[in-house]
Order: sequence, then structure tokens, then C-alpha cells
Amino acid sequence: MVLARRALLAAPFVLPAATARAQSWQPTRPLRLIVPFAPGGSTDVGGRIIAERMGETLGQSVVVENRTGAGGAVGIEAAARSPADGHTLLVATNGAFTLAPHLGLMRQVDVRRDLAMVSLIFTTDVIVVVHPSVPARTLPEFIAHAKANPGRLSFATSGVGTGTHIFTELFMAVTGTQMTHVPYRGSGQAMSDLVNGTVQVMLDQPASSIAQVRQNLIRVLATSGPRRLSLLPETPTFTELGYPAATVQSWGSIAVPSGTPQAAVDRLGVAVREAVAHPQVMQRMAAAGLDAVGSTPAEMESFVGREYERWGEVIRERGIKVEG
Repeated sequence: MVLARRALLAAPFVLPAATARAQSWQPTRPLRLIVPFAPGGSTDVGGRIIAERMGETLGQSVVVENRTGAGGAVGIEAAARSPADGHTLLVATNGAFTLAPHLGLMRQVDVRRDLAMVSLIFTTDVIVVVHPSVPARTLPEFIAHAKANPGRLSFATSGVGTGTHIFTELFMAVTGTQMTHVPYRGSGQAMSDLVNGTVQVMLDQPASSIAQVRQNLIRVLATSGPRRLSLLPETPTFTELGYPAATVQSWGSIAVPSGTPQAAVDRLGVAVREAVAHPQVMQRMAAAGLDAVGSTPAEMESFVGREYERWGEVIRERGIKVEG
């Protein structure tokens, strides 16, 4: 995510007009930050860390509101239909902007038309974790075992069409493996069944897996990002192990309803980029397995466009469909 780091440093200097507009708008009451998922996950944790710092910068509290349901669609629709006055924000994720549209999951909202990007706030890897009964201590050993037993290993996900599902489909395509999908309604029960051995494999975010890894309840084999995780410095990446095409990251961003005044978007963007650069925010994010990064709206739109095309291709080639 080099673009985000560069944008963070450059934006205040190369965009004087934006800075001037930002200085002309201030919130007049507390803001609300809609998180379209339940408390405790990476999206919620990252959103709350950013909300706290933004409140200090803006001089108004930023109240987190968890609006769950329909794989995030309930919260996203609520944000898109809110007044476009700069006082409603959304933690928008890769699932909402680059996966769900290809799966027909956002029937009431066109996310790229009805929401406007403000800034990236974090990226996070996924990690390959397995039950200790799996006879593999490295990713190459695991791939060899999976190839020798096609369809016999079960992989857990937080639901059909979710990031954990589609990331695993990409992993299987790149590694030439075949496993059986066991979808759950959320990552909590999926992790519980991985720990008890009902399923054997999961590609999960570090925030919801690291405690079980540290307790030796599950074994971690690899990470999906461009570099090793500070939380798991001994764990190699897909690229190091010879599978660069499997490199993926989840991400979260701040979005607002389309039509929000540009001055408000600029002011909020300055506040977000200040937040992700703050040492305490970076430390808290890192402790949760998140990398705090910011971007300009234009960079975020370009990035989302590339991600949209990449995951659309994966979904089509793997024949992923969501029933109903």
C-alpha cells in the first residue's frame, strides 16, 4: 500500500485548494460512524480507533453505530440514505465495494454511485490457519497434503460470498488444491469449529485468530500480505513461498453519502489522514493486526476500481454464486 503512505505525506502540500476548503468546514454536532458489522471484528476495531482520534481533531465526538445484517448491506444502505451533510460516515470495506456488487448482494444501493470515498484507514492480511490434527507444519506441506486428499479437507468461512470465502477460492486456484466449503454465519462459530476440529482450515484475519494461535489451539502456516506481519514475524508470506498471485489484503475506508459538500469531504479527509499518521493510532492498529494507512479520495477511487476488476474475475472464474 505504498500509495497510501505517499498520499498521507503529500496531500497537505500538493492540494492547497483542498486544504483551504477543509478549513472552511467544521462539524456542528457529533458525527456518527456506521460500522456495518458486529462489534469486535477488524472493521469495528479499526473504525473505533479512527473515530476516537477524529473526534479529538474535529472537536466533535464521533459516535460508532453498529448496524448489522445482510452481510453488511443494512449498515451500508443506512449510510447511503443518510443526509449528505458531512455528519454521517461509513466504514466501507473491500467486501462491500469489490465483492458484493458482483454477487448481487447490494440490490438497494449502488455503492460506487451512492457513496463517496474519503480515505483508506487500514489494510489487513489474512492468515492460513489449520487445526493441529492436519499433518502439515508449513504451507508447502499443507498444499502437498491437500493435493493428495482432494475434497477431504474442509475450510470454514464467515459465509458464502464473504472475503474469507473468495480469498480461499483464489488460494485454491493458485495452489491447485480442492477443499470443501463449510460456510457459517459469521467468523465466531467458524473459528470455534476450527478449534474443535469440525473443520480443518480457515483463511482468517489476524484480529480474530491471533489469540487462538498464541494458545496453540490452531497452527498458522502463512500470511497473505506483501510483507511479514509484525504480530507473526516468523510466519512467511505467500510470495516468499512461491505463490505471489495469492497475495491479498482486506481493507477498510471511510466513505460518506454521495453529494456531501466537497469542503466537508476535504475536512474529513484531513482528519482521517492525521489520525492514521498518529503514533498511538498506528500502535493500536498494529496490535489488532491492522496497518494504519490513508489516501486521497482520488487514489482510493482508483484503487477500488482495480480491486473491483480483480475480484470480479475471480468470482466469475470460480463460479461463485449467492443463493436467494
